[in-house]
Amino acid sequence: MTTFRCFGPSFTGVQTTSGFPVLDSIQITNFAIIDSLQLEFDSGLTALTGETGAGKSILLDAIKLVAGDRAESDTIRSGAERAEISVCFRLGDADQAHSWLTENEMSAAGECVIRRVLHVNGRSKAFINGYNATLMQLRALCDQLIDIHGQHEHQSLQLPQVQRQLLDAFLGEPGLVEQVQKKFTEFRALQQRFVQAQTGSLEREQRIDLLGLYCEELNQLNLLENEFDALQEEYRRLSNAGKLIDKSGEVLGYLYENDEQNVQSMLSHCEQELSQLLLSDRTLAGSHELVNAALIQIQEATTELRNYRDGVELDGARLEAINERIAGSQNLARKHRVEVDALPGLAVEFNRELEILQGDDFDIEAMQRELDKLQQDYMFSAGELSLKRRQTAAILSEQITRVMRQLGMDSGQFVIEVEGEQQPGAHGIDNIRYLVSANPGQPPKPLAKVASGGELSRISLAIQVIMSESSRIPTLIFDEVDSGVGGGVAEIVGKKLRLLGRDRQVLCVTHLPQVASQAHHHYRVEKFSENNATSTEVVVLSKEERLEEVARMLGGVTITEQTRAHASEMISTAD
Repeated sequence: MTTFRCFGPSFTGVQTTSGFPVLDSIQITNFAIIDSLQLEFDSGLTALTGETGAGKSILLDAIKLVAGDRAESDTIRSGAERAEISVCFRLGDADQAHSWLTENEMSAAGECVIRRVLHVNGRSKAFINGYNATLMQLRALCDQLIDIHGQHEHQSLQLPQVQRQLLDAFLGEPGLVEQVQKKFTEFRALQQRFVQAQTGSLEREQRIDLLGLYCEELNQLNLLENEFDALQEEYRRLSNAGKLIDKSGEVLGYLYENDEQNVQSMLSHCEQELSQLLLSDRTLAGSHELVNAALIQIQEATTELRNYRDGVELDGARLEAINERIAGSQNLARKHRVEVDALPGLAVEFNRELEILQGDDFDIEAMQRELDKLQQDYMFSAGELSLKRRQTAAILSEQITRVMRQLGMDSGQFVIEVEGEQQPGAHGIDNIRYLVSANPGQPPKPLAKVASGGELSRISLAIQVIMSESSRIPTLIFDEVDSGVGGGVAEIVGKKLRLLGRDRQVLCVTHLPQVASQAHHHYRVEKFSENNATSTEVVVLSKEERLEEVARMLGGVTITEQTRAHASEMISTAD
């Protein structure tokens, strides 16, 4: 069994009564390796450190689920029926989140509690201040409370859509971006109707007849999104049920149920022998601990495997029904020359087209006038968006260039290129490209062609710092975004994160002592074995414990007085 505990005093801190919303606490039950966890946070910069694999990022994964990420049943702790994550934010009356809660009739006095419950059967539930909520509502609310920067964001930075999204986020004009998208959608829908109206009434009737047949077949099949993969997986399991039962039972015999000889009894015997030998030689403690851990793993595997074997069913009728549904889906996919997964979308598309064609007769002249008006409206809004993008791109390019140079790219130059008058689309008329020059004398070129992996990490970090500085979101979370940097650059990263923590809450998972030493609060995540159980603890460090942790991050296994002195100096330089 694994447990996840938190204890210890805070070593220092900024004022707890901040003027902005903060993530006040988180409570987690049966999530991943977490058995039970309750942890409180405060404003300012909080560092989360620990050895690799200790579970530092699990907290962030839990927060992402509360923020509306899709859940997988395998995130539930082994042996548990459900997992539960609950976070609490402190709010003020003037906060955007408070206004959102009031508008959605979910308000509570001075706080916001978001809860997510995951079940092993794949179902999940969400609650905001005790009210049932959808994932869309979780995302809408948490978009105003939390901004999460992942350690692999630099890998997606080369994608055109990501570059556009970052520029639009810095733009601060979400209404204008949505307006352009809405007007384009209206224009394209009318344009399709206009083309259909021009094909003539005979072709229209023929199309209606054909669509009627297609819709009848697809509606009768009624294949749901992602259902086909689930059907295939269930078919494989049912068709191999006998083999699964037999083989899992055979493995159980090897592990435990064979009376004459099994792995568990042999390991138990080894553990007992080593326990006796320990009385004579304590150097065998490591071997004893490993054997004891293996015995625990075998016991857990036995329980899990027995539950699996007992849960496998032989259901011939269900197998035949699934086989017929798979065959029917494949036949329709071949008929329409699409992948099976595209059938649900195709059904929606055909039904929508049929509904349009069966509607009122088309007035060609009126449609043409409306089409011209929609096009003019779209181009006006798209032109306004393009102008603001160019103005913002110049400002953002200069700011990112400044931070790049602070992060060790002394001659770096960052340019956001916005080329208008491109093919109109849902996101406007602009072609947006991120260009960079890493060396003096080189003209800026597309990011993917000139930036190395390390440079790309620094550029991504520079963008995240600038975006965070301009963001109105109160809680910022950084998940090892400092990977790939070190030395003086790492110290600059730490100082910038601490600066962000002056007027908002910042949580940072880091492996760099230069960053951890700048924190207002420091939590250490660690694993250990005790009483035949593997436990993971989150320790809120005191001043002395913080010094030892920073020293460990500096010096590794062996910590000398010189290392401690270096750690003390680093901590004392934090503003």
